[in-house]
Amino acid sequence: MLGNIDAVANLAVKDLAVARRFYEDTLGLAQVDAEGEELIVFRSGGTVVNVYRSAFAGTNKATAVTWSVGGDIARIVDALKAKGVRFEHYDMPGTTLEGDLHVMGDMKVAWFKDPDGNILNLINS
Repeated sequence: MLGNIDAVANLAVKDLAVARRFYEDTLGLAQVDAEGEELIVFRSGGTVVNVYRSAFAGTNKATAVTWSVGGDIARIVDALKAKGVRFEHYDMPGTTLEGDLHVMGDMKVAWFKDPDGNILNLINS
């Protein structure tokens, strides 16, 4: 029923101005819409990411958004690090850490957080 319909990511934040700077300036997403002081909609590829103000910002302890970046993962990680993004390192069975990349066979993943602690990641698939 929903298999052919794009999904939208929703991220709770405390401060929309701080979030706007991070998602626009650091990640390079373009704002496509806004609803006052409550919501900013960013374009990401063929979908959107809704960033909305919430008292529950940063309470999710799991990955909230994944970007599939293919073979560009190392270059993108380096570019984000140059913009001040700090990558998370997790101790996961069957995984080796190569710089900021968690490597599991052919799969490479890098995790980082937005200013509110939302966990975001890049994957090479």
